[in-house]
Amino acid sequence: MKGLSLFKQNGIRGKVGGQIMTPELALNLGWATGIALAKQGAKKVLIGKDTRISGYLFESALEAGLSAAGVDIYLVGPMPMPGVVYLTRTFNVQAGIVISASHQPFNHNGIRFFCGNGLHFSDELAHDIEQLLSSPLHCVSSKQLGKAHRISDAAGRYIEYCKGHFPAKYTLEGLKIVVDCAHGAAYHIAPNVFKQLGAQVICVGVSPNGVNINDGVGTLAMEKVCQTVLTEHADLGIALDGDGDRILLVNADGKVINGDEILYILAADALKRGDLKGGVVSTQVTNLSLALALKQLNIPFMVAQPGSKHIIEQLKRVNWQIGGDRSGHIVHLEHGTTGDGIVTGLLVLAAMCRQQCTLCELLRPYTRLPQVTYQSSLTSDGQDHIVNT
Repeated sequence: MKGLSLFKQNGIRGKVGGQIMTPELALNLGWATGIALAKQGAKKVLIGKDTRISGYLFESALEAGLSAAGVDIYLVGPMPMPGVVYLTRTFNVQAGIVISASHQPFNHNGIRFFCGNGLHFSDELAHDIEQLLSSPLHCVSSKQLGKAHRISDAAGRYIEYCKGHFPAKYTLEGLKIVVDCAHGAAYHIAPNVFKQLGAQVICVGVSPNGVNINDGVGTLAMEKVCQTVLTEHADLGIALDGDGDRILLVNADGKVINGDEILYILAADALKRGDLKGGVVSTQVTNLSLALALKQLNIPFMVAQPGSKHIIEQLKRVNWQIGGDRSGHIVHLEHGTTGDGIVTGLLVLAAMCRQQCTLCELLRPYTRLPQVTYQSSLTSDGQDHIVNT
């Protein structure tokens, strides 16, 4: 494993049983992470996962490696990635680990790391872990082994956290919302958030069986949620991906609202409230329509390299708050350090309540332009595709 670069995208991801995602690597990665953190005085790590059947395997291997390094483990079970980040801060642990391959099919998985402050591992810490992977694993004494704890109320804590981002003076009563959880990590979280705020919720993709995550549902398969919105005469639809950090919306006419348009809604609403800090950061493949729509409002706009890490770095560099991409990774630094599909959905719903209008009406000034984009891994066949959006 010497020379293996694990942290180009803040972790690893691949096909289960392939070159990278093996039980052996997870065990050694848990141990190396534990040793590197222990050098900094850290003694507690929190682990969450999505609903893939392989999550049990990698959770156990990471747990064993961390325990062998003398680090305590806190297990939260299936939990959206932003939920793990939130709980990492709440429980005052030194690091959080997410076991998920996001939008990929069930036979892939990944391991992603966060510091206790909700940010990604520093380059220095990542380098230390990679160096330790080439060392033989050794176990601390039995008396020093890390202990495992299961957090039984993790889902409830995160539900309350999400609800806290919706203004208390408003309610979702009278709204019918289709919520597609992609049979992923948000299946037991997202419906409850919107129900408890008063909405009538029609659920899609909330029956995970270990192998159906992202299968015909979620942000990469919008046909199901679009059709359900039309069939149920719903006011809107919300689609998440497997780890719950990505969101796309559907208006009452069954039309998909992409990440560019969500960014416009959030920025325009913040401007109307006098609460916009700076402008908007998106990526090099964003649709020109976003830049033009923001220009009409005199909202600054800049681009970053694709990837949430680069978007967040750019936001921090210029001290702005709102960024994201067309696929639905939306970051609002006033509300969290990572993308959060549920919270983003609530922010859009809050804008609808404040302005007393529909999703369609929020986007009336926005004109989507045609675009042809080269994108990788849009489908599960492993091929690249040209898509007209």
